[in-house]
Amino acid sequence: MCQLAQVSRAGYYRRLAEVEPAEEDMTVRDAIQKTALEHRRRYGYRRITAQLRRQGLMVNHKRVLKLMREDNLLAIRQRKFVITTDSRHELKVYVNLAARMELTGLNQLWVADITYIRLQAEFVYLSVVIDRYSRRVVGWALDRTLAARMAVAALQRAIAARRPGPGLVHHSDRGFQYASKEYVEVLPLHKMEPSMSRAANPYDKAACESFMKTLKQEEIYCNRYRDQEDLSAHMEEFIDLYYNRQRLHSALGYRTPEEFENDNQAGSAEPAGAAKMKYFHNPESRPEKSAGSDGPVYGSKMASHESPTAEPQREP
Repeated sequence: MCQLAQVSRAGYYRRLAEVEPAEEDMTVRDAIQKTALEHRRRYGYRRITAQLRRQGLMVNHKRVLKLMREDNLLAIRQRKFVITTDSRHELKVYVNLAARMELTGLNQLWVADITYIRLQAEFVYLSVVIDRYSRRVVGWALDRTLAARMAVAALQRAIAARRPGPGLVHHSDRGFQYASKEYVEVLPLHKMEPSMSRAANPYDKAACESFMKTLKQEEIYCNRYRDQEDLSAHMEEFIDLYYNRQRLHSALGYRTPEEFENDNQAGSAEPAGAAKMKYFHNPESRPEKSAGSDGPVYGSKMASHESPTAEPQREP
């Protein structure tokens, strides 16, 4: 209708609010309800506000919150995130490279993590790999045990889907799955560099922590699964179809990971190339860069001043 009248959607809704405030209110309520139900009440008022603005409705987030509260459409939120990492092992751990990186494009830094999911009669575990730049889940796998094969399967899935170039940094915690020989041997085959956070320091893989929280709150706690096969079908729908392609991410300017990647590729005539590496004294701290130094460029090879397999320095 707006195309036929040759007016913008925003202009139409502004005029509607002036001459027919009751009808405009019902239009906004209807749009909120459709968006909330379409996303299965996973969206909070901020994301619904962003979605309505994408549709041409110029509404204030406070108004959206008020209407959602009145219509009992606030997003479902339950329980707290549970940490499952076990780093009590004698396997080799690797220096934290992720803390030093300034990302400029895709496939420069992947972060990986594992969480548990409770079914009716058992626990199963989910391993994910996320591109830190776009927040896209590039690989995932389910298993009934915490064996390293699950994490390897997620990594192999990510490699098959993305085919990254040499120099990609793979960052994880110090869990035994990521430190295992079975897992570590995959990385050099694809010219990846391992990186690990120190114990109880999840900040460098915050994208994974954020995804796990979203997954639990918007999918896991809202459903009951018969068995692993039923869960797998739901994970494919949530991760591959919804999270990567439909869910708006505030960190990406309220775009989906797929939109962000497409915009990033369309906006640059050449590949982003390598990420920058920052110098600082303590590998676990994040001071400002020294004056006159941009730091070494990282992506195609390691900076010559440091070995990727060195043990991290112990704190005094």
